[in-house]
Amino acid sequence: MWNISHLRALRKLPSAEFHTCSRLGAMKAAGKHRARVYVSRRIPPAGMEILQQSGICDIDQWDSDDPVPREELLKKVAGAKGLYCLLTEKIDEEVLKAAGPSLKVVSTMSVGYDHLSLEELKKRGIRVGYTPDVLTEAVAELTVALLLATSRRLIEAAHEAKSGGWGTWKPLWMCGNGLSQSTVGIFGLGRIGEAIAKRLKPFGVKKFLYTDVTPRPEVAANISAEFVSMDELAERSDFITVCCALTPETQGICNKKLFSKMKSTAVFINTSRGAVVSQEDLYEALANGEIAAAGLDVTVPEPLPLDHPLFKLKNCVILPHIASATIETRNAMAALAANNLLAGLQGEAMPREVPL
Repeated sequence: MWNISHLRALRKLPSAEFHTCSRLGAMKAAGKHRARVYVSRRIPPAGMEILQQSGICDIDQWDSDDPVPREELLKKVAGAKGLYCLLTEKIDEEVLKAAGPSLKVVSTMSVGYDHLSLEELKKRGIRVGYTPDVLTEAVAELTVALLLATSRRLIEAAHEAKSGGWGTWKPLWMCGNGLSQSTVGIFGLGRIGEAIAKRLKPFGVKKFLYTDVTPRPEVAANISAEFVSMDELAERSDFITVCCALTPETQGICNKKLFSKMKSTAVFINTSRGAVVSQEDLYEALANGEIAAAGLDVTVPEPLPLDHPLFKLKNCVILPHIASATIETRNAMAALAANNLLAGLQGEAMPREVPL
């Protein structure tokens, strides 16, 4: 059943990105062959509605909130022309071989695509759609929330309040670090990094620094950010937020070298991908007081095992990968992924396509 949140989410999509039912209905009436597509999870209603009303595809779906078992994926993808997947599905050579030559398009409901074997997809001429832009605001909001929760020790303080640790008022008890007059370092100044900076500026941040593969002067000008090296970012920042993509170059880049150069009062935040961080090195830095605190929305693996050492630290806040978790955003992601899939099936330009 549609609700106001779903409709609001769809309105956020540019009109050029939305396949109208009338155009797709006309194609159906013209007798176009219906393609079989496999949807690897139960998805938000906005996406499923678009696929169902398109009239150009027959949908086979793993109708569960849990990831499709690997064996089921390999079986069901065989003979499919389109695959609608999530970041939990590793689409590699094995899956593509199982799919066979019929597979023409893969659409992932995610902005990241490190779970897709792009080289294998390119080799087979399979087009790839993804969902950037529509989750920028939600991820930026969550990043700021995580930064504040970590720096002001909100989770720790809430635990003390309900477990008997709240005694008489003490001048330095539960004190954290404030944003006013601070220096914030951004690793990866893309859409999300810029959106985070714009939200942090009203808190009285004194200086924004950033590092990236190359300088991004146009984006940096919007937030008055200074381009610096990775080492300088670590040395000067009071807060570091990681917004980069996961690539071979960024794998494990936040490691002992970075943490050893950070201030002992600094706070480290990661809402990008877990694999950009060496969690062993982060644990040591937090446990030994090299840095003050860390907030993570992403880990390796996901979910993080309950006995993982990071969970034992009071100065580490860990969330279950919820950066894009607003109803509006998830529906917009689902709709964009559906539109990417339909465009690929028809040989048209995708609203958002990964260049291969």
